[in-house]
Amino acid sequence: MLRNREVQVLLTILLLISLIGFSLAAISVSMLGAALVLIVAILLIGCALVFTKWRYREVEKLSGYLQQISNGNFKLDVRDNHEGELSLLKSQIYKVTRMLSEQRALLVEDKTKLSNAISDISHQLKTPLTSMMVMADLLRDNSLEDAKRAEFTRNLQVQLERMEWLVSSLLKLSKIDAGTIAFKKEKVLVGPLVRKAIEPLLVPMDIKMQRLSVNGDENAAFIGDFNWSAEALINIIKNCVEHTGEGGEIRITFSENALYTEIEIGDNGKGIAKEDLPYIFKRFYKGKNASDDSVGIGLAMAHSIIASQQGDIVVKSEKGAGTTFQIKFYKQVI
Repeated sequence: MLRNREVQVLLTILLLISLIGFSLAAISVSMLGAALVLIVAILLIGCALVFTKWRYREVEKLSGYLQQISNGNFKLDVRDNHEGELSLLKSQIYKVTRMLSEQRALLVEDKTKLSNAISDISHQLKTPLTSMMVMADLLRDNSLEDAKRAEFTRNLQVQLERMEWLVSSLLKLSKIDAGTIAFKKEKVLVGPLVRKAIEPLLVPMDIKMQRLSVNGDENAAFIGDFNWSAEALINIIKNCVEHTGEGGEIRITFSENALYTEIEIGDNGKGIAKEDLPYIFKRFYKGKNASDDSVGIGLAMAHSIIASQQGDIVVKSEKGAGTTFQIKFYKQVI
C-alpha cells in the first residue's frame, strides 16, 4: 500500500502539516504543546492509513468482482445497502452487471435463433434442390419422351419459383427482424389495400370456384405502409384460399373506430387444430392441416409486418368450420 503514489502523496501532505504545526506550537506555545500536536498528528496519520487501507481493500474486492464478471459470472451481488460514494459505486456496478447479463442472454437467444433459422432454411432448400437435380439428370437422356421432358421442365420451373419465393420471403423476414426496414407512416385506405391484396389470388380462387365477399367502410384507414401491409394481407388471404375447399367462401370485412382500424379475413375451410393455434405465426411451423407445399413462412411474415406497424393479429378457428383472422391497426400520430 505504501508503494502506491496516492498514499505517498497523502502521507507527504500530512507529514508537512504535522511538522508545520509542531514547529509553530514549539515557538509560540511550549514544547509540551508541540508534543501534543505531534501526538495528534501521528494519530491522524494512523487513522488516515487505516481508512486508506480499508478503502483499497474494498476497491480490491470490486476489482475481483469485475474480474469474475469478465469471466462470465453475472450472478454476484456486490451491493451493501450502506451510504457513501463507494456504496453508490457498487450499486452502479451492479446495475451495469444486470444490464450486461440481460444483453448476454439476448445474444445467446439470438445466436440460437440464427442457428435454428439456418438449419430450417437449409432443410427447406434441400428438398427442391434434390428434386431438381434428379430431374436435370433425367433431362440429359436423349431418349426421354417429349411428354416426360415437358413435364420435368414444368416441374423444374415450379421448384425454381418456389425457391425464389422462399429466399425472397426469408430476406424480407431477416430485414424486418434486423429493424433495417423503414416502414412508411402514411394514411392507408383499407378498401384499395384489400383490393390490391386480393388481385394476385383471384385466379386460384377461380380455379377452386370459391366465393369472395368484401364489405366495409370505404373511408376506413390507418397510419402505416401500404405495400408492406398488402404483403401481409396477401399471405393471410393465401392461407385461407389454400385451406378452403372447392366451392368454399372467403370473407373480408373492415371498419374503423376511435381506437383502431380492424380488418377481418375469414373462411369456411377445414380450420386449424386447437393444439396448432398458439404456433401458427411461428416461422417454419407446419400444422396438421398444412399442405405439402407449405413451408410455414407466410403467416410468420404477416405477423412481423403487422406487429412492426403497432398492429395486432389474432386468430380464431374451429376445426371443420373455418378460420378468422382479426387484424387491428391502432391509432397513431404521423
